[in-house]
Amino acid sequence: MTATRHFLLAAGGTGGHMLPAYALAGELIARGHRVALVSDDRGLKIPGAPHELETHVLPAGRVHGGPVGWVKAALAIRKGRRMAIDLIRDFDPGAVVGFGGYPSLPSLLAARATKTPSMIHEQNAVLGRTNRLMARRVDAIAVAYRNIQRLPKGLDLKTHMTGNPVREEIIAIRDEGFPPLPEDGILRLLVVGGSLGATVLSDVVPAAVAMLPKALLERLQVVQQCREADIEAVRGKYAELGVAADCMPYIGDFPERLRWAHLVIARAGASTVAELACAGRPAIFVPYPHAMDNHQTFNVVDLVEAGGALSFAQSDFTPGALAKQIQRMALEQGALEAAADHAASCGLPDATRDLADLVESLVPPPLMDVIRVGASGQRKSAGIAAARREAQ
Repeated sequence: MTATRHFLLAAGGTGGHMLPAYALAGELIARGHRVALVSDDRGLKIPGAPHELETHVLPAGRVHGGPVGWVKAALAIRKGRRMAIDLIRDFDPGAVVGFGGYPSLPSLLAARATKTPSMIHEQNAVLGRTNRLMARRVDAIAVAYRNIQRLPKGLDLKTHMTGNPVREEIIAIRDEGFPPLPEDGILRLLVVGGSLGATVLSDVVPAAVAMLPKALLERLQVVQQCREADIEAVRGKYAELGVAADCMPYIGDFPERLRWAHLVIARAGASTVAELACAGRPAIFVPYPHAMDNHQTFNVVDLVEAGGALSFAQSDFTPGALAKQIQRMALEQGALEAAADHAASCGLPDATRDLADLVESLVPPPLMDVIRVGASGQRKSAGIAAARREAQ
């Protein structure tokens, strides 16, 4: 049994930052540790937090709005840092873990001021602004992709590829394999446009489906996430084509829908990419063109290079181009199955465990923990990926 230690997590106010933090918190709590999370009001409204997780709101400040905005942000960050120092002294964490976003900055600065071990986790293939600022100042950097853009040079030794935490329900899909697809069987298409859908998918996908040959059209079933404003038009188009389609603004049973799907068309947020790779589902990605540092385009590079996905720039995402690829993948024998295997080869289903291992490795175990390890000889160390090794 591992002795209890304290860990402080800090994350920005979006699902992309909060959900990996929740996953790590749950794993650390399951290992017997006490965990607290710092975010802003927006972040703590995102569902999914473990019941035992302690939460704190600290001022952070967002750097925007010209000189006046910069001054306000600096003052907020300074205030947040002072409060985070007090929190660290009271909570006494063995390490502080930042997940990006401005709300993570005060806690990471406070960790440095108090000489508390710290690390950052980057969900995207481009290091975000806060993580770039802190990369040289932390003890470890956890990343989700082989090729990370905007990572400062000279940090290879403290950079570890752990991946993005993925829900257990998604990982279970991987073990079930790709659903059978006989030549005359139903082809199941899942369209996911991010948390609020994407109008470009509502416009292009039904138009592309209309261009498919009749024999393929008759085999098609679609589940599509749409913006509320687009749903009726999309439903009407599929009904006109005679295609069985289920359209909704939010896919609440996403793991079940993903298990059902043969092909996914989606934006390229970090969580979506990680889930499709872990589940082993071929995809056609349309990266959001206005994402910070164009990170969605880089998020899909590994999957595309492995042969598990295709990627279209939004300007090239036309009904004709999409119809051509759907037809090719559906009618070329073994194409979808092969792409599924290639996608699965990029999946990192142990990301949550590996991330927790890395966090634990920042904190020397208490003496009694060492004695227990020596007695059992069975506990694994905190090594990551190829660097795994038995505890000394």
